[in-house]
Amino acid sequence: MNILKLLDKLSHDKFFTTEASRLETITNISLFGKKAAVAAVPLGLGTLMSTPVQAETTGKPITGAALKSTLTDALQLALVLEYLENEYYAIGLSTAGLIPNADRAVFMQISKHESAHVNFLKSTLTSLGSTPGTKPTFDFTANGNFTPFTDYNQFLILAQAFEDTGVRAYKGQAGNVMSNKVVLQAALQIHSVEARHASQVRRMRANKGWIELANGGNMPSATNPVYAGEDNVNQAGYNTGNAFGAAAGSAAYDEILTGSDAQAIASLFIV
Repeated sequence: MNILKLLDKLSHDKFFTTEASRLETITNISLFGKKAAVAAVPLGLGTLMSTPVQAETTGKPITGAALKSTLTDALQLALVLEYLENEYYAIGLSTAGLIPNADRAVFMQISKHESAHVNFLKSTLTSLGSTPGTKPTFDFTANGNFTPFTDYNQFLILAQAFEDTGVRAYKGQAGNVMSNKVVLQAALQIHSVEARHASQVRRMRANKGWIELANGGNMPSATNPVYAGEDNVNQAGYNTGNAFGAAAGSAAYDEILTGSDAQAIASLFIV
């Protein structure tokens, strides 16, 4: 299935251009079945969340007004991160001589995905009666620590860091969207696509497609927070390191990134 065509169809569908309450919209989403799930919002990317959703800690289902607020907040937060990724790849592709011709096709495709996500999120928020947040001002040098648009290696480093951060943040927020199975399914399906982005970029940098231990591969120390905790080898009481060795044992399971940790990473690039 062509995901980009489906996203384009949904963004122009009557579903997104008519007034609907939050609960009515969720009902309508369920009617889309698998199509909506494939084109769904990367809700797990709520990396800029200021506070975690209470249902994660209380175990109580989110209903009514709380559900409406939680979902709109999650969409706004996802939009911020999608703005960041979308602008990053757009600038990279428009910078003459930065990306080698052999690699342009990869980043053009990833850029299309991010652009489609931005359009989808904005259309969805508008249809729900919520004004999409404006795009923040980004500093992709992180106050002078990186030079991604004059050094292709630096561009790849940040691309890997952004993608790896997003994948871990998806898992970290999964519990916050479990109250609605449609949203959860959507988040997990987009999550897998983001993981494919991350694996591709990692291999372009001569790294393995998966993360071993807590170093992310040949990455500078400034990116260490992205990989903190990935050296865990204890899974449900089972020590995978004893069976396979620390590197293989840790690589067999990805770890979550908490909302606060993901926020700290993402905020480095927002003015």
